Parts: sequence; structure tokens; C-alpha cells
Amino acid sequence: MTLYELTNDYTELLLMAEDPDTDPQAFADTLKGIEGAIEDKADGYAMVIRQIMADVAGLKAEIDRLTARKRAGENSIERMKETLQYSMKATGKTKFKTQLFSFGIQKNPEAAVVDETDLSKIPERFLVRKEPTVNRKALKDAIKAGDEEAAKIAHLEQGESLRIR
Repeated sequence: MTLYELTNDYTELLLMAEDPDTDPQAFADTLKGIEGAIEDKADGYAMVIRQIMADVAGLKAEIDRLTARKRAGENSIERMKETLQYSMKATGKTKFKTQLFSFGIQKNPEAAVVDETDLSKIPERFLVRKEPTVNRKALKDAIKAGDEEAAKIAHLEQGESLRIR
């Protein structure tokens, strides 16, 4: 099989990998159908992986950009509402209608404002306790240091992962 044919087959494989509706079995069958040494297939996989990684990085950048834009919009809305409310209160016009909108300043529901900063002075019934979680890093460090108590409740495992450079 020529490099051109391999490239076309891997392009088809990339399109299948990017399509969320692709049947995993069809993907596996297409991959098996591509002739070539394991090295060629590994190169093809690496090309597909790199392309998807680039796509994911682009999507993350777009998500970050849109999140920042959303936050800026929300901040603008909040500032404009605060300015309008301040102006309405300052002029004494706390309720009025225009042809397009109705405006009014109303009371919000009461909320408890905690004045005490020392949590030990707050009765238990007003505190929310979180479920405990295991500090895996501390546990790993303890096992590595030979802590027998830690070794009784956990063990270390080392997995494997593929690195492409």
C-alpha cells in the first residue's frame, strides 16, 4: 500500500474518530482493513491523536473565550442594573412604566447574615459538615515512607499509559 493510500485511509479514520455517531466496531474494522506494518498503523494513530488533541485544544480555547465573554456580559448587566437602581432611588422614582417595560424596586426575601466569624461559637445545628474524603497523596506518601497503618488500608498500584513524542 502506498503512502498516498495510507494517508487517504487515515483521513477516513480521522473523520470516523471525530464523528460521535461512528460505530466503534466500524471504526475497529476500518482500522483492521488498513494494511501496513504496526509502525505505520502506530504513526496513523499518532496522526489522528494529534489532530484530535489540536481540535480539543481549539475547543478549550473557544470555551475559555466564550466563558470570558459571558462573564463580561453578566458583569455589564449587573453594573447597569445597579446604576439604574441607584438612579431610581436617588430620584425617588422607584416604580414606573414606559411603553416597553415596567420598572420597580422591590424587597428581596430576608436572608441570614452571619456576624460571628469564629465557627466554634456557632451552635452545631447551624453548621453544615462535609463528608470526609481520602487524601490520596498523603496516603501514598505514608505508604512510601513505610507507615504500617497506611499499608493496612491501602496499597500502591502503578498503571501504564502510552506516550507519543
